[in-house]
Amino acid sequence: MSSLITSRRYASALLSAAIEGNFLDQIIQELQIIKEVLHNSRDLVHVLQSPVVKSDKKIHILEEILRSSVGDKMLVFLKLVAKKNRAGLLPDIVDEFYSLLDERQGIINVEITSAAKLSEDEQAELIARLETYTGKKTRPTMLINEEFIGGITVKIGDTIFDNAISHQLQLLRKTLVSSKA
Repeated sequence: MSSLITSRRYASALLSAAIEGNFLDQIIQELQIIKEVLHNSRDLVHVLQSPVVKSDKKIHILEEILRSSVGDKMLVFLKLVAKKNRAGLLPDIVDEFYSLLDERQGIINVEITSAAKLSEDEQAELIARLETYTGKKTRPTMLINEEFIGGITVKIGDTIFDNAISHQLQLLRKTLVSSKA
């Protein structure tokens, strides 16, 4: 079974349990702590992914590091993940949890790239149009690409809307070259 499918199953089970048990906010906060710990400690991630380190040792390490930061329910979940030899998937499980949570709440991540910084009004108008288009709330990430002559690109999931002038010029060049032939 692929690690993505496995991570999604653990994340889904945690999300379902948190919703049913009415402790979703607590789990969200604790997962943010875990995400930061994993992000700041590559050594911890390597230990969790190592097949040489036994699951009992991984459980002990996770308990020592996170005991003061997370609640009992999260510790039980972490022990289960480690006991099932899935501790190496913990970063992916956290990411999948947030992905499933966003999906449940109707939130999509949108990456907006422009040639120059958009004003607050331009950002608000663009985000409003994207929310109307998708029918969902958006979580925008604003980027600047100085290689653009002008215009913007918007990435929603796997779909890219490219309205950059440089892209339009490339399309024009292709059209002109193909019409000569």
